[in-house]
Amino acid sequence: MSYEMIAILMFSTMMLMLLTGQRVFGAIGFVAVVAALLLWGDRGGYDLGFAAAMKLMKWYPLLTLPMFIFMGYVLSESRIADDLYKMFHVWMGGLPGGLAVGTIGLMVLISAMNGLSVAGMAIGATIALPELLRRGYDKKMVTGVIQAGSSLGILVPPSVVLVLYAMIARQPVGQLWLAGVIPGLMMAAMFIIYIIIRCKITPSLGPVLSPEEREMDKREKFRLLGAGILPLFIFASMMVPFINGWTSLVESSAIGAIAAFLAAVFKGRMTREVFETSVRQTLAITCMFMWIILAALAFGSVFDGLGAVKAIEFLFTEQLGLSPWMILIIMQLSFIVMGTFLDDTAMLVIVAPLYVPLVDHLGFDLIWYGVLYTITTQIAYMTPPFGYNLFLMRAMAPPEIGLRDIYASIVPFVLVMVGALAIVMIFPQIALWLPEHVYNK
Repeated sequence: MSYEMIAILMFSTMMLMLLTGQRVFGAIGFVAVVAALLLWGDRGGYDLGFAAAMKLMKWYPLLTLPMFIFMGYVLSESRIADDLYKMFHVWMGGLPGGLAVGTIGLMVLISAMNGLSVAGMAIGATIALPELLRRGYDKKMVTGVIQAGSSLGILVPPSVVLVLYAMIARQPVGQLWLAGVIPGLMMAAMFIIYIIIRCKITPSLGPVLSPEEREMDKREKFRLLGAGILPLFIFASMMVPFINGWTSLVESSAIGAIAAFLAAVFKGRMTREVFETSVRQTLAITCMFMWIILAALAFGSVFDGLGAVKAIEFLFTEQLGLSPWMILIIMQLSFIVMGTFLDDTAMLVIVAPLYVPLVDHLGFDLIWYGVLYTITTQIAYMTPPFGYNLFLMRAMAPPEIGLRDIYASIVPFVLVMVGALAIVMIFPQIALWLPEHVYNK
C-alpha cells in the first residue's frame, strides 16, 4: 500500500471514529498509535508516542493554560460578570439597541477573562438573555447577539484555542495572542455598528430604555463603572508588563491568576465553593487540552513520516494547478464544512498536520494564518444546519425561542464575520502589526 493511501486510510478512520461519538483525543491518539505500530513496529511506534509526550512536557508556555483558565473561572464563579452587565445596562441603555451593544461589550471582557467561547455563551444566556427579552428586545436579535459575542472568546487573548494552535504550528503564543487583539476588537466594533444601525432603522428590535429605567444615583452609577473597570485592570495588570517586556508570557499569566483571585477576595466572594469549583474546572479543562495536544503531536508525527503534506501540495499545485490563494480559500471552506459537526479543537487537531506545513510551504505567515483559522472557526460555529453554537444556544434558551429562530438570528452576524475575515485576508497587517511592533522593540 502506498503512503498516500495509508494517509487517506488514517484520516478516514479518524473521522469515522469521531462520528461515532468517541472523544477527540481518544480517536486521534488511537489512530496515531495503531498506525505507528503497524508502520514502524514496536520500537518505532513506542518511540513516537514517547517523543510526543516529552515534547509536550518540555513546552514551557503550556503553563499559561491552567493559569488563564483558573483566572476565567474565578471571575465567572465570583459573579463579577453580573456586575459588568449591570454597568452596561445603566451606561448603554440610552442607545438604540443599547443593551445588545452592552452585551457585546460584556462578551469582549469575558473573552479577555476566560479565553473560551463556551464560557461567554453560558454567561450571556444566563445573565443577558432573560434581561433583554424582559426589556422587549426581539428574540432573533437577542440570540444572534449572544452567539456572535460569545464567539469572540477564541480570538481575543488569552485565547485557549490559539495556545493549542501555537503548540501544533510551533509558533510563539505571545505573538498569536497579540495578532488576535486588533481583529477581535474590529469584529466586535462591526457587530456594534450593525446593531446600532439595525435598531435605528427598526426600533422595535432593540428599544431604548425609558429615562425612568436609566435614572440612578450618580454614586451608584460610578460604583457600577468601577465594577466594569476591575476586569480591565486585571487584564492590564498581566498584559502591560508582557507587552513592555518586563515579564515573560508565563509570568504574566501567573499575575493574571493572582490578580483575579485577589479581586474575588477583595469583593468578599472567594468562598470555599467558588475556589473548589474553579480549581476542579481548571484541572478538567487543562487535562483535556493536554490530551488533545499529545494526540495531535503523535498524529502529526506519523503524517510527517508518510510525507502526506508533500503529496497534498503536489496534488493542489502541480496536478490541479491551483494558486496559493485558491488553496488557502479551499482550506477555509473546509473548516466551515467541518464546523457543522466538530468543535474548534477537533477541527484544528484533525487538519493541522496537513494544513500548517502546507500553508508554510505556500509562503504564507503562520501567525496570520492562525488568526484566519480562528475567525473561520467562529463562522463555522454558527453556520447552519449543525453549527456547534446553534445547539448550545438552543440548550440554554427559553422554550419560546425555537431552533428556527436561532438559525434566522445568526445570518446577519455570519455575514459580518465573513466581511471581517475578508478584510484580514486582504490586509494581513491588521493581524501582524501589533506582534511585529511589540516584538521588534
